[in-house]
Amino acid sequence: MSGERNHIEQSRRRPVQWFLVLFLVLVLLFFLDLITGSVHISFNEVIGILSGSGHAPAGTSEKIIWLIRFPKASAAVLAGSALSVGGLLMQTMFRNPLAGPSVLGITSGASLGVAAVMLPAGGYSGIYMMNQLGVGQSWLIVMASVLGAALVMFIILGVSLRIRDNVALLIIGIMFGYLTVSIISIWQYFSNPEQIQDYLMWTFGSLGGISHSQLIIFSLTVLTGILLSFLISKPLNALLLGDNYANSIGINTAAVRLLIITGTSILAGVTTGFTGPIAFVGIAVPHITRNLINQSDHRILIPATMLAGAALMLICDILSQVPGSRMTLPINAITALVGSPVVIWIILKKRKIKSGF
Repeated sequence: MSGERNHIEQSRRRPVQWFLVLFLVLVLLFFLDLITGSVHISFNEVIGILSGSGHAPAGTSEKIIWLIRFPKASAAVLAGSALSVGGLLMQTMFRNPLAGPSVLGITSGASLGVAAVMLPAGGYSGIYMMNQLGVGQSWLIVMASVLGAALVMFIILGVSLRIRDNVALLIIGIMFGYLTVSIISIWQYFSNPEQIQDYLMWTFGSLGGISHSQLIIFSLTVLTGILLSFLISKPLNALLLGDNYANSIGINTAAVRLLIITGTSILAGVTTGFTGPIAFVGIAVPHITRNLINQSDHRILIPATMLAGAALMLICDILSQVPGSRMTLPINAITALVGSPVVIWIILKKRKIKSGF
């Protein structure tokens, strides 16, 4: 009995210990990201600037930290958290280890919205909005991305009301993704090289260029999506045991599906709007988190996944800074390069990955 009691006690302590470790790692990586860049700024300078007690000349280190590096590091935390939680929701809903935030075509819808203002089909409307309505180019891209994601989200919500089968919904979402990619490819075919280049640069993903006003909206929207995820954590636990079990204990699975789709759409749509499409994080981080804390309770998984996703994005952002150069590698390339070996190692170590579903 005492051995069994000790085992239960250790299993309860493990998530708390990992929360503490992940939080400390996240704080360390955040400061390391602020230090890393083409212009050398020491750790003590960063601490002084953030605390307001620094003596850095105005217009140099302070501006670099507050106008460039702090928004970029904050965007990494928000994007990593949002995409990871979105991936966790999709994997739970479909009970599929390969599901991610883009599986329902939400990310493709956001890309379609951006293509509509950057490629010929929306060039004139984009110029009109910038010139006549005073909308800046960065805000225009964000608005187009969010509207494109919202359009696909409402279509998927409508389809989910008619189709109760998750597998059929998954296939329809994938087909919507292929449909949007086809439309974008046709637009690119009739575009000039400059327009194609601008659009391709956006598809590489970037954590830079986010202003403080955009960061506030980004933060509030991501927090809304994550709060919605927390509110449905109990139904998510029930879904792991199947729709029949969830229905038997009084959970409205149709309503939960709508909330999951809405939450994932909010998280994936706004992240794509502000940072461009960032692949792999939403698929990889939930697996990494499950392996670390050995839990399937979403009340524990959701905050742990947030911390792990934010930490991974910060690592990728640090690695994307080419030492001794002003060049920054595309964040999309780094996320796959860093995360893929980790997931492969986890699968080879555990020999199966279905146990968490």
